Amino acid sequence: MTKREEKNKARRLKWAKFPYEKTLKDYDLSEQKSLSERQMRQLKEMNWLEQQYNLILLGPPGVGKTHLAVGVGLEAIEQGYQVMFLPMGELTTILKTSDYTRKSQIALNRIKKSDLVIIDDLMYMAMDPYEANLFFQLVNHLHEQCSVILTSNKAPDQWSKLMGDQGITTAILDRLLHRVEVIQMDDESYRMKHRQRVFD
Repeated sequence: MTKREEKNKARRLKWAKFPYEKTLKDYDLSEQKSLSERQMRQLKEMNWLEQQYNLILLGPPGVGKTHLAVGVGLEAIEQGYQVMFLPMGELTTILKTSDYTRKSQIALNRIKKSDLVIIDDLMYMAMDPYEANLFFQLVNHLHEQCSVILTSNKAPDQWSKLMGDQGITTAILDRLLHRVEVIQMDDESYRMKHRQRVFD
């Protein structure tokens, strides 16, 4: 049974396609004041995932949004959940090519079967109306089927400018914000604070 569970966990980890493996233990709460220890414990307990709550992690680059999302995803895998991680650009490509590319169709099916879908860098680039409509269809399918974690450097009230369609934006937000916890991460960039210098 132990070997089977290890094999299943390895399969879930491969399926998730994380860009790197940084756990919640590696997340330094002293560097980022946006989360309390109590909130971190609640994230680890996964009750919110059982209740199909969404998480939106907002803030400028370098504050740890992706690290936190990956850490939560790894914890979910440890607890037996199916997770999939996608940068928004990759997700858009999958949605646009799923009708005629087998690889994209497999990826889309995995997204739809996941307990937790992590979409990184949402609204990093503008969408055309076709892309926005495809994204709405996915969000509509995932609504109350699984939990979604979104990372973005743009607040939801700015999304309509980047989607170019107020109606679709409203419909997407209506589903994402139905049950959601928004974490505003406005601390100083960790990467800038700990950047390595060429000159002394």
